[in-house]
Amino acid sequence: MPAKPIEGVIPILVTPFHEDGRIDEESLRRLVDFNIAAGVHGLGVALGSEVFKFNESERDAIVRAVIDQVNGRVPVVINTGAAGTDLAVFYSRDAEEAGADALMVIPPSFMPVGVEEIVDYYRAIARAVTIPIILQDIPQAPIPPGLARRLAEAAENIRYIKVENLPVTAKVADMTASAGDALTVFGGAGGSYFIEEMRRGARGTMPFCSQPAAFIEVWNRFQAGDERGARAVFDRTIMAVNRLAAQGGDLF
Repeated sequence: MPAKPIEGVIPILVTPFHEDGRIDEESLRRLVDFNIAAGVHGLGVALGSEVFKFNESERDAIVRAVIDQVNGRVPVVINTGAAGTDLAVFYSRDAEEAGADALMVIPPSFMPVGVEEIVDYYRAIARAVTIPIILQDIPQAPIPPGLARRLAEAAENIRYIKVENLPVTAKVADMTASAGDALTVFGGAGGSYFIEEMRRGARGTMPFCSQPAAFIEVWNRFQAGDERGARAVFDRTIMAVNRLAAQGGDLF
């Protein structure tokens, strides 16, 4: 497990492509370095990276290229959720073997499942790996605060949750009130409500990877007690880009 708790700004990498659809690994590696140079606290390969569109060899290539390029400089989070438990366990073991520092896992969302199936799903994944697990609460597969707490109590390495279910700020507040002593809460949804989430107990965000320096400055100013300065940076550098991104769900 990471030597210290994961928190702060952990951008989700987008995947660059060549014109013919092949993954542009050279640009991906440059993107990793660009974000690390900005001072990010970690990097992620997840839904914003379009992992749900990749075949097995593409997924494996991206995971290993990112982990190799990071080379231990910051923690790497890999999204390993899947429609079935065995597939999620396979992805999770593969990510840990490749050198991931943590996993981010959404509940099964293709077919509706009940609470007990969700608990069994996460328990199986947690037993299959030794690294921390970040629950991912999204509109397609919400994780209520009570269930989040139950999952944290079901497995020692379930220690984080990324909240993206709307309304995000209210959900972050509910999550920190109900499960905040059992789970470290992150915001998501592109970091659009980063400051509001931190006011309500979030210990970081996982935004897009295009403006890492701006997000780091917002984090640093807020942590130093300069919320007015954090707001000025956010409004000047981040808000307009996030409004563009919010125009569609697949604009990665």
